[in-house]
Amino acid sequence: MAEDLRYTKEHEWVRIEGDLAIVGITDYAAHQLGDIVFVELPEIGRVLTQFAAVGVIESVKAVSDLFAPISGEVVETNAELGARPELVNGDPFGQGWMLRIRIVDKSQLDGLLDQAAYQDLTREG
Repeated sequence: MAEDLRYTKEHEWVRIEGDLAIVGITDYAAHQLGDIVFVELPEIGRVLTQFAAVGVIESVKAVSDLFAPISGEVVETNAELGARPELVNGDPFGQGWMLRIRIVDKSQLDGLLDQAAYQDLTREG
């Protein structure tokens, strides 16, 4: 886990680059899901509300919602995941990223978990 990331209780991560938030799921979530076989992401231009379901991740074991960790407009999705959803399992914090969102309100980051709080959450779960 990288220290510059913030996390949701639903196991999404966020990395801030200027006014953009790069979003994916954590290695913990990818491991819990098992082999990911399909990722459905929101369309570019869609405006997301913090913590709302915005996509679907299907694995051999389960189907799980993807939640928006922060409000904003989708400016890019990882098109590579259409053909290679297994990137999420192999490199969830790198090539397995899912969305780039233009942030509307950076103060929403205060409601997310830092690395220590997320590690506590995953130890409990």
